[in-house]
Amino acid sequence: MNVVIAGCGVIGRAHATALQEFDDVSIVGLVDPVAAAAESMAAAIEDAGLARPRTFTSFEDAFEAGEVDLVALATPSGLHVEQGLDVLGAGKHLVIEKPLDVDLARAREFEAAVREAGGRGQVASVISQHRFDPASVAVARAVKEKRFGLLTSAIASVAWWRSQEYYDSAAWRGTWSMDGGGALMNQGVHAVDLLLWFMGRPVEICARTARLAHERIEVEDTAVATIAFEDGGLALLHATTAAYPGMSVRLQLMGSAGSAVLDNDRLEYFYAKDKAPAPSETQAACELAKSPVEDMSGKDHAVFPAGHVRQYADILAAVRDGRQPGVTVKQAVDALAAVRAVYISATLNHPVLFDDVLAGKYDAVDVRNVTNGVVRTASHGS
Repeated sequence: MNVVIAGCGVIGRAHATALQEFDDVSIVGLVDPVAAAAESMAAAIEDAGLARPRTFTSFEDAFEAGEVDLVALATPSGLHVEQGLDVLGAGKHLVIEKPLDVDLARAREFEAAVREAGGRGQVASVISQHRFDPASVAVARAVKEKRFGLLTSAIASVAWWRSQEYYDSAAWRGTWSMDGGGALMNQGVHAVDLLLWFMGRPVEICARTARLAHERIEVEDTAVATIAFEDGGLALLHATTAAYPGMSVRLQLMGSAGSAVLDNDRLEYFYAKDKAPAPSETQAACELAKSPVEDMSGKDHAVFPAGHVRQYADILAAVRDGRQPGVTVKQAVDALAAVRAVYISATLNHPVLFDDVLAGKYDAVDVRNVTNGVVRTASHGS
């Protein structure tokens, strides 16, 4: 399978590292408007003992240069739908790094385009690699089997630190147009995705956001929200890039017959009243990805993108088998709608219904001028 990666920054390199784990995949091209970035990443791939991919500044040039089966988008979030439509229009399979996009209206249109492409046999997926973590799979299986009883509540916290230098390192960082939000959209979207996976469909969201520890950014560095779900469960959602020096991503799931705690992708606690043993984490993940039991024992998990490897195993199998991937664009749209609902609630200073946000009732609401829960005029800053 011939793959082109678009975007040769940190995330693009993570995709390249993950794809190198598959013997039947060749990275044949890199697309980036910054030629030096593409050349540097091409050299790194060559240094890993693989064929050096060609570099391009446009998709058109990459597609004309040779056969391409799949494109991975690791570009700024605000470009995802626009570029994704080009890729689908060219008949290629598609993987998009999270989030799907920054604009919910565009995402809905893209979802329709993906349905049409699916009818032509194309596969499209969005990276939600933590759904493939062994611990997450084990908990999701227990939820599906009702081993926790009624899910009554959950707490999801992403307590990270991002320095001012991080935001200053690229002009698009911390902007609404390219990032689509701050700590929640960029760092917390995975926690949102897992909440929806475990707890089900949201009903109502009430939120506040703030920019507290950073300058020269338009977006929030702290967000908190309460979410009510269809089955009656309640959740607390917290995301920040202002927790020096940076703590863990922690998700607590609590039910009437059991509870579980995930901390930095590890199953820290698991108890079910039925006393049956917890699922085998590694086996559960590999079954979901339709791949053999993984052996990543020799990898440095501080830097190795194990989750991306697991999700790519699923995506490549979906392409081969002509099936839906484990993470669909519809699920990515729902996660984006939940994030958008947080920003809308914080802007309007009242709860909002998830279905209203998803349907576009609040598409015209400008969330760019809210800080500390108070809507500001443009003359007072973003």
